[in-house]
Amino acid sequence: MTERTPLNVLFLCTGNSARSIMAEALLRQLGRGRFHAFSAGSHPRDMPHPLALELIRGNALPVDGLRSKSWDEFARPGAPHLHFVLTVCDQAAGEVCPVWPGQPITAHWGMPDPAAVTGEESVRRRAFLGAFNELRARLTIFTSLPLDKLDRLALQRRLVEIGCTTGDGEPA
Repeated sequence: MTERTPLNVLFLCTGNSARSIMAEALLRQLGRGRFHAFSAGSHPRDMPHPLALELIRGNALPVDGLRSKSWDEFARPGAPHLHFVLTVCDQAAGEVCPVWPGQPITAHWGMPDPAAVTGEESVRRRAFLGAFNELRARLTIFTSLPLDKLDRLALQRRLVEIGCTTGDGEPA
């Protein structure tokens, strides 16, 4: 896989309001122009979760262009060619995904949904911060991979391994 042109990465989650949105924002920064990040959901919410947007802004990441959208946008003609499709929640991993043209490399990076956490605001904020840190750790590893030196099978294995990484960068 060559790194000359930016590689397109789609993050999928059911609601496309928290984890996939945070992953999109993080990869925009961590990818340093090597990647184009997108996110979508099978049943997108009306808008990104306010705590996700607050956390993204609080980490000096831009929120412009972030919106909850259907994965159908990426399966239709004229959509960006996808190099990677990464699911970040269990529900999306178990759903029947659209057929992605071009056979992108796929992996499941499941993690608990911070938007499903109830209780005191401090508890909910900790859940979002935990997911954000876990995504940052995984994407830091992903962006450091020597993509031009790995064949498709080796890259697939590495992506699966990354999906088992916790927020401190260690294997789960």
